[in-house]
Amino acid sequence: MTSLDFHKLCLLPYCLVLFEQLLSPPSCFAFASATSTTEAEALLKWKAIFQNHTRLQNLTSWAYLPAHAKAAPCFWTGISCNVVGSVSVINLTNFGIQGTLHEFSFLSFPNLQYHNLSYNNLFDVIPAKISSLSKLISLDLSNNWLSGSIPTSLGQLTNFSTLYLYSQLTNLSTLYLGSNDLSGTIPKEMGNLKSLVDLKLPNNQLNGSIPTSLGQLINLSTLHLFRNNLSGSIPKKIGNLKSLVDLELSYNQLISSIPLALGQLTNLSTLYLNSNNLSGTFPKEIGNLKSLVNLSLCENQLSGSIPTSLGQLTNLSTLYLYINNLSGTIPKEIGNLKSLVDLELSYNQLIGSIPTSLGQLANLSTLYLFRNNLSGTIPKEIGNLKSLVNLGLSENQLSGSIPTSLGQLTNLSTLYLYSNNVSGTIPKEIGNLKSLVVLELSYNQLIGSIPTSLGQLTNLSTLYLHSNNLSGTIPKEIGNLKSLEDLELSKNQLNGSIPTSLGQLTNLSTLKLSSNNLSGTIPKEIVNLKSLLINLSTFYLNSNNLSGTIPKEIGNLKYVVDLELSKNQLIGSIPTSLGQLTNLSTLYLNSNNLSGTIPKEIGNLKSLVHLGLSENQLNGSIPTSLGQLTNLSTLFLNSNNLSGTIPKEIGNLKSLMALHLHENQLSGLMPQNICCSGQLQNLSVTNNHLTGPIPKSLKTCKSLVRVHLEGNQFTGNISKDFGVYPNLDFIDMSHNKFYGEIS
Repeated sequence: MTSLDFHKLCLLPYCLVLFEQLLSPPSCFAFASATSTTEAEALLKWKAIFQNHTRLQNLTSWAYLPAHAKAAPCFWTGISCNVVGSVSVINLTNFGIQGTLHEFSFLSFPNLQYHNLSYNNLFDVIPAKISSLSKLISLDLSNNWLSGSIPTSLGQLTNFSTLYLYSQLTNLSTLYLGSNDLSGTIPKEMGNLKSLVDLKLPNNQLNGSIPTSLGQLINLSTLHLFRNNLSGSIPKKIGNLKSLVDLELSYNQLISSIPLALGQLTNLSTLYLNSNNLSGTFPKEIGNLKSLVNLSLCENQLSGSIPTSLGQLTNLSTLYLYINNLSGTIPKEIGNLKSLVDLELSYNQLIGSIPTSLGQLANLSTLYLFRNNLSGTIPKEIGNLKSLVNLGLSENQLSGSIPTSLGQLTNLSTLYLYSNNVSGTIPKEIGNLKSLVVLELSYNQLIGSIPTSLGQLTNLSTLYLHSNNLSGTIPKEIGNLKSLEDLELSKNQLNGSIPTSLGQLTNLSTLKLSSNNLSGTIPKEIVNLKSLLINLSTFYLNSNNLSGTIPKEIGNLKYVVDLELSKNQLIGSIPTSLGQLTNLSTLYLNSNNLSGTIPKEIGNLKSLVHLGLSENQLNGSIPTSLGQLTNLSTLFLNSNNLSGTIPKEIGNLKSLMALHLHENQLSGLMPQNICCSGQLQNLSVTNNHLTGPIPKSLKTCKSLVRVHLEGNQFTGNISKDFGVYPNLDFIDMSHNKFYGEIS
């Protein structure tokens, strides 16, 4: 959803002004000559204070030559004059001017009607003397860096028809002040500009309430106040603006209910009230706005049901009601909106089934109904929406199978059906969706095999089928998806080996195949793929039945952040090449049959936060190099055959919160500095051969929550060697040589 673009003043109004002046009696040319001289001097004086005046190549024509006094400044760039040689138009839009309006002599331009300084770098305040431009019709100061409040004197410009600030000049018809840094309130005097047609003040820092006096601007066609800090309620007198075509009040802090009087604005084409704090129900009177094309009420706190009267808005192209508290069912009358292109009702509390009448919206490009409480099946009629590009029905309670008719949506780019209760198989017809970029069917109850036809989706970037009950093998055809970046098939019942064809996925950054029944070895084709050396950041193969050794080539995946191979049947030693993965944050190799020693090269992984090597057959001592892992939060080495002492370097791990060394063959004293960081919460050294007293740092370790010391040969007085632990939830000191009582 985008707001109407800021206008640049076209030349047609200027031509009409000059034509009118040609038909009028000429003024005294002597007076005109004097006026043009004054105007030229005023313009040159203003230019001289520009911070970049010496670099403005497009204003080189601005030079006063006494011999050509009658010509100056009428032939200068950006300047037009009336028939008697007085400046009537200044159009310097996008000239790169850096300066203020303080030195602009408004009194020197008695005949100025069109003043356009938009898209420059003007800063500071708008001078109150701007009201001296008594004949001004259009003022555009939008897209600058103007600050301060809007002068109340603008209310004198009663000829104004357009105001773009994004003035109290009674002839003013256009006023654009948008995209500045204006603050303060909107002057109530703005209501005096009875000729005003366009009023644009968006993208500022205006505060306070919307003046009720704006309801007097009966000629107003466009009112843009979006992206400010306006508060209070929407004045019901806005309903008096019967000429209004475009009303945009979004991205403010407006409260209370939507006035029923807005239903009187029968010429309204665009109504944007989104991103406020509006509450109450959705007025059924909105259904009277038969000219409405764009309606956005999203990101508010509206409640109640969606009125059936919306079905009367047959010209509606966009309907945004997402992120509210709307309840009840989706009215079947929405199916009457044959011009609808974008329908977004997500993030509400809508219930009931999806109306089959939505299948009549032949022009629909986007249908977002996700994050509601919708139930029932997905209507097969959705397959009639041949223009559909985005379909989001996720996070509901939809059941039944995926309709095969969805295979007819050949323009579909995104298909979100995740987090429902959808069952049955994945239709092979999904393979017809050749434009599909994102396919998310996860968190459902889908069964059966993954269709080989998915290999035809060569534009697919994301494929999420995880957390279902899919079975069978991973189709080798998945390797045809050369655009795939994210492949997640975890938490299913897939079996067989990992296809070597996955090594063809040259753009892959995330590969998650965990929690299946996959067997065989880790294909070298995956870890040898050159593109994965740059792209792959997440690699999950955990919780399968993979066997064989960890390929030493896995050390080539220099950009991998998360590597999880745990809960398999991997054998052999841990490759020293893992020490090359300097971006690694998580390394889980636990619950395998790995043997040999822990490579000292693991100490090179300076970004490591989580290290899990537990429940293997590792032997030898704990490398002192682990003390270099200063970001480490969890260290799990338990349930191995590790021997030797606990390195004192473990005390260097200032971020360590969990240390599990239980069920090994460790001996000697526990390091004195084991808790010098004061972060340690979970300590388990159960069933080793540790001896000696408890370290002093452990006595003062206030962060401890769970402590397991049982099954060792620790000595000492419990009452003296242990401190007070305010967060302690569990401690076991049994089967040691302690004496005394816990205080």
